[in-house]
Amino acid sequence: MYVITGGAGFLGSNLAAGIEERGMGEITVVDRFEKDNRWRNIAKRSLREIVFPENVFEYLDRHAGRIDAVLHINYTGFDPEDNVDALIDDRIHLTWRLWSWCAHHQVPFIYDSTAGVYGDGSLGFKDDDTAAGLAKLRPLSAAAWTKLFLDRKIIDTINRGENTPPQWIGLRCFNLYGPNEYHSTRHQSVVPRIFNAAKNGKLFPLFKSENPAYKDGEQMRDFMWIDDTVDVILWLLQHPEISGLFNIGTGQARTYADVLRAVYTAVGEKPEMDFMDLPAEIKGQYQYFTQADIQKLRSAGYTKPFTSLEEGVAKYVKYLESDDPYR
Repeated sequence: MYVITGGAGFLGSNLAAGIEERGMGEITVVDRFEKDNRWRNIAKRSLREIVFPENVFEYLDRHAGRIDAVLHINYTGFDPEDNVDALIDDRIHLTWRLWSWCAHHQVPFIYDSTAGVYGDGSLGFKDDDTAAGLAKLRPLSAAAWTKLFLDRKIIDTINRGENTPPQWIGLRCFNLYGPNEYHSTRHQSVVPRIFNAAKNGKLFPLFKSENPAYKDGEQMRDFMWIDDTVDVILWLLQHPEISGLFNIGTGQARTYADVLRAVYTAVGEKPEMDFMDLPAEIKGQYQYFTQADIQKLRSAGYTKPFTSLEEGVAKYVKYLESDDPYR
């Protein structure tokens, strides 16, 4: 049995689908729903149980001998992300309790770190999990800082020779896109937003650049198709000899203008571009370039090629144009 916290969210629900499709075992989702449509993300899954976050440790204790892995995927509550106390409680305290439980019961543990730990990218994007390497990083947001804090705490624990889960993986996902991200307007990729604009005869404005090294719309990200992401994570899980922090990306940055062109091409429309000023509230946190260094993942033995941006967007548009866009 696999326990997925945040299992009704974007990445969590796609992981649940991947586990089910591969026949790996039973799935328990830990999440909250309230008035959110995220229930649709797991509506097609055959689940053993749905557990609210406050009951997760009671559930883990009752099923300790049957759990193959705990996959702790990001956020399992509804507090705003500018509430730093809530972030600390969820992303540090809760994650550490889950780590400790898995270490005590010798259960593999996968958790969601973030590519946001790399800050403005001036120090590169290498998934170095040494204490010295982690100490150099300067994230730009409180949310990313809490993830780095947890990464450093784990490495310090390992360096002290303390008990650890038999396998642990920290996921540093770059810009993921794909079905089941519709409930999260704040973290949704630009693909469905560009799609909706194109289908309604409107222009989707990309951000203007305030960096002379990049033209408007030419800011770059490492866009990763969700099926590739799931495949990497489940491959890591099936190789228990592998542990560490791993970048999850293609290793090839593309521009937002490339994404817009790919969406318009997929819907059979001529690409048109508009631009808007960078919002004041994100100016100090905005990254102009991200690109995963995937040498560590390749050296670990994952050799599959990744889906190109154009192919991934075309696949996604087929979901978006269907009567049922959920995986």
